[in-house]
Amino acid sequence: MKEVRVAVLGASGWMGKVHTMAYSTFPHFLGTAHGTARVVALVEHNPDLLKDTEVRAPDARIETNWQSVIADPDIDLIDICLPDNLHYEVAKAALLAGKHVYCEKPLADTAAQARELADIARAKGLIARVGHAFPRNPVHDLAKDIIQSGEIGDILLFKGCQHIDMYADPAAPFMWRADGKLAPTGIVGDTGSHVFSFMDFLVGRVSSLIADNIISTRMRPVVAGSQLGRGGELTGAEEMAEVTNPDATNILVKFANGASGIVDFSRIAMGRKFRQTYEIYGTKGSLAYDYDEVNRLRFYSNADRSGRQGFREIDVGTENATYRAFLPLPNFALGYNESKIIEAFEVIRSITSNSPAWPTFESGHHICQIVDACMQSSRTRSWVDIPAAA
Repeated sequence: MKEVRVAVLGASGWMGKVHTMAYSTFPHFLGTAHGTARVVALVEHNPDLLKDTEVRAPDARIETNWQSVIADPDIDLIDICLPDNLHYEVAKAALLAGKHVYCEKPLADTAAQARELADIARAKGLIARVGHAFPRNPVHDLAKDIIQSGEIGDILLFKGCQHIDMYADPAAPFMWRADGKLAPTGIVGDTGSHVFSFMDFLVGRVSSLIADNIISTRMRPVVAGSQLGRGGELTGAEEMAEVTNPDATNILVKFANGASGIVDFSRIAMGRKFRQTYEIYGTKGSLAYDYDEVNRLRFYSNADRSGRQGFREIDVGTENATYRAFLPLPNFALGYNESKIIEAFEVIRSITSNSPAWPTFESGHHICQIVDACMQSSRTRSWVDIPAAA
């Protein structure tokens, strides 16, 4: 049994906490036959958060800069949970140092950067994984199996959305996610990339698109200590900061396999705490998914006889080995943290077996191509073609 030694960068943030937890938790459910992980270093640059960070992995050392852990020969895997604008720089340095990399989405600020990272990982024979956890829910393995088996025929149309209301209130405080320097693509790379990951996993490559990006509120108050899920009381005397990246996007899509798509996502949908759906329509049937029923898929087959046609509900259960590892009965929901546990397990298994698994940096590159095309299309008000990777 091989132990993979991990450094988590951005350890005090939401994703850093989730990743750190996942490494220690996955053996309880998914076993140790494919190796284990030990978090040996946590990187947090904010001195006010160091003490709180220590309790998450008591045996790990705490560092304040990521360069020191990349230079450490005893670390195997660099886990990047830093703001978007640092992903490329840190991932490149880690790969060049011979480290495996697990990077939260979006992989990079541009497709060119993502292409460079994928090429370095391939040349060095390193495992390079992007944190697109939502499709790792076992229900989407069922969707992929139905599609690949031909049960819905050729795909004609994909419809996908993801909405939250983080910025629905014009008085919601400014945070780094609204800063075009720290998060250059805004909601496109943040939330849109989740929808794009379903497109990549289930439908295939996007060949062209037209997009409209929207900034709903140009100026927001700066409130000390505010972060995702935690605001602060306004006094009316706050300084204002400009929102410099998109709040919402509407897209029309063409896929390389001939299918079309309609996609929308935002952080300004009042009342939508988390809305994620997709519908996939084919020549023989269709699929529908709603995150509110997180382990349920709806399947329609045109082969059903007249008078019996309709969407059937399929609750993923113990027939799926990954689901069975967590729960003994169907319709006991696996949530987001479980998807991250599955993802962390798959990263470690890929490293110990030297077998890449979706989504690699190649998939991350394609998703960054879609993000790039959205940004370009909205600027030029035109369709943008997405070339296949060389």
